[in-house]
Amino acid sequence: MQETIDIDGIQVSALHYIDGERVGSTESFVDHCPIDGREIGHIAAGLDAHCDAAVDAARRAFPAWAALGPQGRRDHLLRFASTLRRWGEKLARVESEDNGMLLKRLRGPGIERCAHNIEFFAELAMTLEQGAIDGEKALHEVRHDPAGVCVLITPWNSPLMLTTWKLGPALAAGNTVVVKPPEWAPLTCSMLADIAHEAGIPRGVINVVQGIGQTTGARLVANLGVDRISFTGSVPTARLVAGAAAANLVPVSLELGGKSPFIVLSDADLELAADTAALQYRNAGQVCLAGTRLLVEKSVAPAFMARLKQTVSGLKVGDPRRDDTEIGPIIHPRQIERVAGFVDRARAGGAEILWGGQRHAAGDLFYEPTLIAGVAQDDEIVQNEVFGPVLVFQTFETEDEAVALANGTRYGLAGVVFGSDARATAVAHRLRTGMVWKNSFFLRDIEAPFGGVGESGMGREGGPWSFDFFCDIKDVMTPKQPYRPIFAGR
Repeated sequence: MQETIDIDGIQVSALHYIDGERVGSTESFVDHCPIDGREIGHIAAGLDAHCDAAVDAARRAFPAWAALGPQGRRDHLLRFASTLRRWGEKLARVESEDNGMLLKRLRGPGIERCAHNIEFFAELAMTLEQGAIDGEKALHEVRHDPAGVCVLITPWNSPLMLTTWKLGPALAAGNTVVVKPPEWAPLTCSMLADIAHEAGIPRGVINVVQGIGQTTGARLVANLGVDRISFTGSVPTARLVAGAAAANLVPVSLELGGKSPFIVLSDADLELAADTAALQYRNAGQVCLAGTRLLVEKSVAPAFMARLKQTVSGLKVGDPRRDDTEIGPIIHPRQIERVAGFVDRARAGGAEILWGGQRHAAGDLFYEPTLIAGVAQDDEIVQNEVFGPVLVFQTFETEDEAVALANGTRYGLAGVVFGSDARATAVAHRLRTGMVWKNSFFLRDIEAPFGGVGESGMGREGGPWSFDFFCDIKDVMTPKQPYRPIFAGR
């Protein structure tokens, strides 16, 4: 069994992390680098025994971790965040090699956001015991008690950030966790275990079990010792996770995909709107929040398209480790086949490929930024998430038409509206979606709610909404008047 993997001189464990120890396996799976397709190494695959041992370790560690209280956990988590920052350069380099994200975006702000995910919730948890209600008959002490053992399942498009996004509130609330990393990009989750170990997080509080979703993930979510399941990923997998959770009556949070509208009204700043639309190709389109459906008011469509084409033509596709690269690779051969399949079927169905529409010369897993027009609302390319650098273009003549097109999918994660403040606000309020950016994109504050409607998921993450999920809310009532039991007929 391969124990470590070398990434440009950085040693990353290929083993599980259970109860404070590295644990091997008789089975493994292969991790590949999307930049050049080479084999990075063999990763320990979680068997039933590993999954059960990790949940058991988390269960044993839970009472002591919960008993620390918010202050005691805060001290541990602040050390965790500080240690993560010291590992920042290594984490950025490994993440870029493992999933193809732009190295320049991982460095600095990317790593800082991961550390902040831990610190913010450690501090916010200090306020959770302050809820009180002065009722008519009783004084109510509203407590946020830790739920227990949480399984955290993270996706491959941003594994480091999204794992810390779940770890922060889960741990700060007093829970212990089992992390299931994405099989296509597992390495930085493994590094987080080492960071936790170095920071002195007690054994069993954080466990990492690697493996394939259909086996390792399925075993974890079906375990009767699990109290919460937080999943980010695809709709088909979410249905399986939710089914397993329902069988055990375990609360589940689902953050899923999107097919978000990007609406441009006639009174918008067209240059700003077009340049922002080009950002939807970021991370090779592997962003659930991306506004992949461009809906442009017909009267300004030519001017908007001219600017967008100019901006997109200047985007450099290539090695994500280079500072001048704007679009990196697709994560995996199966994913690029999926992306190419969507485009090929749209082309065969009569859609017009305005630009792109084929693999890029940069390598086997690179795809050209693509824009598709001449589509109908019920076309597959309009209705389904591609998760690649592929946008569709439609026009409208009235706000009512724009809203109908925008709301005309099963998804509802995010939306973008460019226009005068009054018109943009009016349209934003009519969108069936969890989040809307007006005259901007990807502005995220950790204290704000994050989540979608429809097939974009259920539940909200961020700020106090994260604790609503990761805690059991308890009401302790004290009578305001002397209490006497009342029996019938007495």
